[in-house]
Amino acid sequence: MKVLTIIKYLFTVLGIAMLLGTLYINESTRSFMSQAIKTEGTVVRLAESWSGGSTVSHNSSIYRPVVRFRDRNGLQHEFISSSGSNPPSYLEGEKVELLYLPDKPENAQINEFVSLWAGSIILGGLGTLFLFVGGGIFFVPMLKKQKNDVLRAEGTPIETEFQSVLINTAVSVNGNCPFQVVTQWKNPATSEIHIFKSDNIWYDPSQYIRNKRIRVFIDRNNPKRYYVDLSFLPKLAG
Repeated sequence: MKVLTIIKYLFTVLGIAMLLGTLYINESTRSFMSQAIKTEGTVVRLAESWSGGSTVSHNSSIYRPVVRFRDRNGLQHEFISSSGSNPPSYLEGEKVELLYLPDKPENAQINEFVSLWAGSIILGGLGTLFLFVGGGIFFVPMLKKQKNDVLRAEGTPIETEFQSVLINTAVSVNGNCPFQVVTQWKNPATSEIHIFKSDNIWYDPSQYIRNKRIRVFIDRNNPKRYYVDLSFLPKLAG
């Protein structure tokens, strides 16, 4: 559970930081584009680099265009594009439209979507993913508790028969899986058998379940909405 808490805060903070970084990059790009001068340059060669540090397979190579151009004062400059691809997006000798700032021509960019916006898209995507995971760990238990509170207050209490304690292998934190209490109830009105599973418990409660009858609160209109009341179990120390 401590690991889950660390992940919750770490992912949330990283997600927020990445999204703030995305906003900063977006604003910087917009500012650059509003002040930049357009000109034309020529791809003089393709700079090859390797993803993952590999130098063995050319399938992992990334090709970034090296562009040469002259600024409005006639001075010649050369830069390597910040974005690359495989296969290469440009050919040697190809003419490309550029954007550059008069006082920083060395920071020129090819005037195309990927070169200008790829950084913010990647960072924004990662930030959204991290925030989704961290925020999910924050809010899912809160929503679950709210639903349980409503069922306890408005649901119909029924006495169910204890069946077993199982390990929920669908959830794992630091190699540990939680437990669930399984109960059963026969609806006297329909003779249907209903199986109920409790919320996750982070210790084995088997030795504490002496009463074979366990209370469950159900929504009479939808028995699939239920809450297994395990308030009789001891609380796990923090």
